[in-house]
Amino acid sequence: MNAAVRAVVRMGIYVGAKVYFIYEGYQGMVDGGANIAEADWESVSSILQVGGTIIGSARCQAFRTREGRLKAACNLLQRGITNLCVIGGDGSLTGANLFRKEWSGLLEELARNGQIDKEAVQKYAYLNVVGMVGSIDNDFCGTDMTIGTDSALHRIIEVIDAIMTTAQSHQRTFVLEVMGRHCGYLALVSALACGADWVFLPESPPEEGWEEQMCVKLSENRARKKRLNIIIVAEGAIDTQNKPITSEKIKELVVTQLGYDTRVTILGHVQRGGTPSAFDRILASRMGVEAVIALLEATPDTPACVVSLNGNHAVRLPLMECVQMTQDVQKAMDERRFQDAVRLRGRSFAGNLNTYKRLAIKLPDDQIPKTNCNVAVINVGAPAAGMNAAVRSAVRVGIADGHRMLAIYDGFDGFAKGQIKEISWTDVGGWTGQGGSILGTKRVLPGKYLEEIATQMRAHSINALLIIGGFEAYLGLLELSAAREKHEEFCVPMVMVPATVSNNVPGSDFSIGADTALNTITDTCDRIKQSASGTKRRVFIIETMGGYCGYLANMGGLAAGADAAYIFEEPFDIRDLQSNVEHLTEKMKTTIQRGLVLRNESCSENYTTDFIYQLYSEEGKGVFDCRKNVLGHMQQGGAPSPFDRNFGTKISARAMEWITAKLKEARGRGKKFTTDDSVCVLGISKRNVIFQPVAELKQQTDFEHRIPKEQWWLKLRPLMKILAKYKASYDVSDSGQLEHVQPWSV
Repeated sequence: MNAAVRAVVRMGIYVGAKVYFIYEGYQGMVDGGANIAEADWESVSSILQVGGTIIGSARCQAFRTREGRLKAACNLLQRGITNLCVIGGDGSLTGANLFRKEWSGLLEELARNGQIDKEAVQKYAYLNVVGMVGSIDNDFCGTDMTIGTDSALHRIIEVIDAIMTTAQSHQRTFVLEVMGRHCGYLALVSALACGADWVFLPESPPEEGWEEQMCVKLSENRARKKRLNIIIVAEGAIDTQNKPITSEKIKELVVTQLGYDTRVTILGHVQRGGTPSAFDRILASRMGVEAVIALLEATPDTPACVVSLNGNHAVRLPLMECVQMTQDVQKAMDERRFQDAVRLRGRSFAGNLNTYKRLAIKLPDDQIPKTNCNVAVINVGAPAAGMNAAVRSAVRVGIADGHRMLAIYDGFDGFAKGQIKEISWTDVGGWTGQGGSILGTKRVLPGKYLEEIATQMRAHSINALLIIGGFEAYLGLLELSAAREKHEEFCVPMVMVPATVSNNVPGSDFSIGADTALNTITDTCDRIKQSASGTKRRVFIIETMGGYCGYLANMGGLAAGADAAYIFEEPFDIRDLQSNVEHLTEKMKTTIQRGLVLRNESCSENYTTDFIYQLYSEEGKGVFDCRKNVLGHMQQGGAPSPFDRNFGTKISARAMEWITAKLKEARGRGKKFTTDDSVCVLGISKRNVIFQPVAELKQQTDFEHRIPKEQWWLKLRPLMKILAKYKASYDVSDSGQLEHVQPWSV
């Protein structure tokens, strides 16, 4: 929420508006006085890394009454406020909408009571309202992610990772209760991210007789040499009769039926606290800026709207449509129409649920129709957190589809040497939370081993290939595709899933591993900034990875509140460096006496990190001193973030479904795959998951610098500059149109 508050205040000031804080939610609006205070640039400094909200929040009974709202209107009018930005859940947003509807009536009443004059009624005739959804449950329809959800998932996953090590040692079963009274999003996504044995959600209650099914599942898993069981329960979990399923009830069941040593952990308010994740900070900053633009463009006829993200795209939606749909979900659950509830929650919720079911429950072998196809999985390039989750998902979906799955160890190098083994369902158990690459990965390209690789493809009769990796994987795919004429072994479906911290693969807005790296950078920047809080007037210069791709530097800068981020994509010269030094010198005269500058490792051949450090040190003499920090390989390591675990799991499952569909087309016809559309990169583009033939992506690639020619995140460059008090022009051509909420586009 603080990142959103900061963005609204700074963008508001940037466009020349007066911005006010209303402390303690609607209560502060009703009470007025010192609760409504003007905010300035510095009042939102150093709050990005703080959890909760600096302006406080409170449930307010008075605002639910008309006289409470009358007082609130009077307090706003005294300060001439007619634009309201509300950050909260559906209750807060519904309240804001009602307030807006009643506004003209409230004004007339205030005029009758003599509290305002007729001119004021005319001058302040309309109230504009824009909402941002801050809710850890992600329970608001119309938005892919609400502010706070990703951070809550970070807390849950940290706890699960810690519990798994102790459960492993003692062969225990753990029942974990997570928040979500009416929405199972947190439970579902954390179950997907840790490979839980069973999950209980309010939207999708277990079928009759679930008690026995669950116990069978747990004992089967133990029989497969799994030393622990994890069961995740949403606090609002119910059965098909709408009776609550409590974590204690589940524990008793496991103890009496199976006799396992079972423990219950209720996570509670831990999930609301802590430092916000990089994803949440960027999301909230984007939404805050978007909210101010929406208020500036609002007319008396525009309905109250919510700014939200759809795919990777900022959108505006009518507030009441979203609220209505959110209430429809609850109504469907109350009326036991559970399939409708899941459908109304939107495409990503239903997708998560299906993926979870496919990966968690293995049918007995005799019930899976065999395809007699061998599908191989390989990791290529540098390691990225989340690769293992992607391999696990591919292996399990492949087995469920009836294929025989093969793992290739140590990249194309291992492929040529024949390091290929069959990999089973249980082999990949517990892989989601592991960082790095368990299969081993190398940067070697297949070009010089085409003969050997073709021989191995023939020897193991490989019918399809899934490559998980970075830019090398993309180049490798191009080389294999080009070699089809010479080696018919390569005439099989081949698909690549992007996994690299650099996020530089053409054909996808995101790649597995980039979110984890971004969190590492953000955490490190937070610590570094904190180290300067004792010593005033210090500027830090931090070098990030990414090759020539400035994604990490730019987004890290946005998430950590940097003053500048130097990247290759936006050439800079000595004059820019000079103006940045002057900007920091001005900043040191205020109460904010520290600076943060990020530099991508290859942004310039001559303006190296050392050069920039020396320049800043010299130019800042007597005003500030400098320190430099090269983050290096810590950006590739670590446990994958919840986003990377889920993204890896879901996108890899999609890739396997594509392979299965391709193989099905060819079955019995002995078909050779020679067309371009059988060699693809699977990626996320704007709002869609799409397969793009590598042949088409060639035109979009800058091969010399190993980056796509066009990158979506460059549009966010001005955002970082504006929030750091630079003049910049922000392109708003994408935003502006109010869209309608469709459950399936959500």
